[in-house]
Amino acid sequence: MTEFTVTPEFEGQRLDRFLVAVLAGHSRSQIQKLIADGQVQVAAADPDAPRANRLRDVKANLVVGDGDRVTVTVPDAVPSEDAAEALPLPILYQDEDVAVLDKPAGMVVHPGAGHASGTLVNALLHHIPDLSGIGGERRPGIVHRLDRGTSGVMVIAKNDAAHQELSRQFQDREVEKEYIALVWGVVQAGRRIDAAIGRDPVQRQKMSARAKHARHAVTRITRARHLPGLTLCQVAIHTGRTHQIRVHLSAIGHPIVGDALYGGVHRRVAGDIRAVQRLERPFLHAARLAFTHPRDGRRMEFTTPLPADLLGVLDDLPGWEA
Repeated sequence: MTEFTVTPEFEGQRLDRFLVAVLAGHSRSQIQKLIADGQVQVAAADPDAPRANRLRDVKANLVVGDGDRVTVTVPDAVPSEDAAEALPLPILYQDEDVAVLDKPAGMVVHPGAGHASGTLVNALLHHIPDLSGIGGERRPGIVHRLDRGTSGVMVIAKNDAAHQELSRQFQDREVEKEYIALVWGVVQAGRRIDAAIGRDPVQRQKMSARAKHARHAVTRITRARHLPGLTLCQVAIHTGRTHQIRVHLSAIGHPIVGDALYGGVHRRVAGDIRAVQRLERPFLHAARLAFTHPRDGRRMEFTTPLPADLLGVLDDLPGWEA
């Protein structure tokens, strides 16, 4: 059982949307099933308020208020129905509670429409036989996600207790996440992007910093190295919204190189930086992840170097020396 307190940024949102934001690794449909099955309870911040009685009838479209307490009971884990596949998957560390891995670019995190196999979950089931399925879902152990085209470090929970504690750390923003991105134009270190992100109302596969229904998101450029027409950035995120870095950098006019969805693919490129046209995915890599071990409280930090496809592009750019 896990309890969340609604903070001001979520006041007025539907219950299912609130839980998608705070309960990592669960889709909206899964959240709605938990609600329908009676696994979610809501208590008003003020038990004497008129709205307190309405909270007893918990439905997905229930509007939550600041200070409300939401309790979620996730069913016991059941074995995943997905097939284990012997896919390459570098595992950086594992013990009885967590596994840390270096996700390859091009790998979808969990099975879904159009991706019944070849996913990170399929690979995990092969490489980690004792991986438990959290809540009977098709994404065992998944606490957070990386986009299909993003490579880099991820942490996986191997049991319910680890899953709940890591989810709490992500919700409370105790996890440190740093990325490396190559962007168009000149961006200065120290730039802070504070813009809410929501689903684009027209192109539903995209997120937008101009969406009507959006959630708070903050991105910082911590380091910047300038190359001709480009900047190699080290990026820290304080929130974990879908496509956050890609959306924010595009919103300030500096899309990630190779990101076709958010304006990062240019048909005409100067000859000296033509190497960027070899990219088959956004130049974005999750380079560092730090969290507290869910059992013994150790602060753990993991880093992964740029993969060969990204490093190869850098090596062919003028002014670059590793």
